[in-house]
Amino acid sequence: MTLNVALQMDPLQSIDINGDSTFAMGLEAQKRGHKLFHYLVEDMSYINDKVKAHVQPISFRRELGNHYTAGDQVQMDLGDDIDVILMRQDPPFDMGYITATHILEHIHPKTLVVNDPASVRNAPEKIFLTRFPTLMPPTMITTNKEDVKSFRRQYGDIIVKPLYGNGGAGVFRIKKDDQNLSSLIEMFQEFYKEPFIVQKYLSDVRKGDKRIILVDGKAVGAINRVPEEGEVRSNMHVGGEARKTELTAREHEICEAIGPILKEQGQIFVGIDVIGDYLTEINVTSPTGIQEIERFDGTDIAALIWDAIESRL
Repeated sequence: MTLNVALQMDPLQSIDINGDSTFAMGLEAQKRGHKLFHYLVEDMSYINDKVKAHVQPISFRRELGNHYTAGDQVQMDLGDDIDVILMRQDPPFDMGYITATHILEHIHPKTLVVNDPASVRNAPEKIFLTRFPTLMPPTMITTNKEDVKSFRRQYGDIIVKPLYGNGGAGVFRIKKDDQNLSSLIEMFQEFYKEPFIVQKYLSDVRKGDKRIILVDGKAVGAINRVPEEGEVRSNMHVGGEARKTELTAREHEICEAIGPILKEQGQIFVGIDVIGDYLTEINVTSPTGIQEIERFDGTDIAALIWDAIESRL
């Protein structure tokens, strides 16, 4: 079959052709004969029970600095003219993001949205995690300074981070003798309207923060991301080093526990983060890592994702 595929994502010129999962998914779609279109979230409108967007026909190629061609922008009916939408814009998970999921619900599943927009809206990474209390580290979601101080007294070494952040931005490690906790909480209260998340610091992060990819609820590959010396964050775009890895028995247990729920909710492409024995995040918005996994072990996750998508059509 030939499908019209719309990529709802950030500007095309920002793509990292060696790391961007959407780019790999786009190349695989082209290989299967599908037609690609691109639009920004702000190009989409709800108009009298129709969802339309100003899109550009595009093609991808793996050429550094010359990785795409885009045609003239035209308005298309996403419900009638498009078969699949890959909702791949990066967080923050804010009201703009939430509004986009509401709009896309008007056309899903007639136009298949990946991942399911209602499920994405109900599964912000760090909150969805709390559905699995036996799998996650000691965790608090709060805005209360005294509760955070009590949490640190109990666990000593903690991580404080924005509830709806991404990419390691705004992540702080506060040790038990650190005198900056009150100032940090005040800063979070000033800059963020929503609560923040506090977790026990996991020393196993020095061994790596493992990104595991699940497709249709099944674990299909993983990479280990090791932080730089002196850095608490392992995200690759802030200096984390990707390394080849295999799943442990505990990690298989985590995937088997959450996988059926992800599949039931229409979460076709999910990336989870595991440190030591603990699940720390469930990424359903725009997970990454599939190119790194393919370079290490040859697993073509983009093809597996498209197999799952096409099976629904």
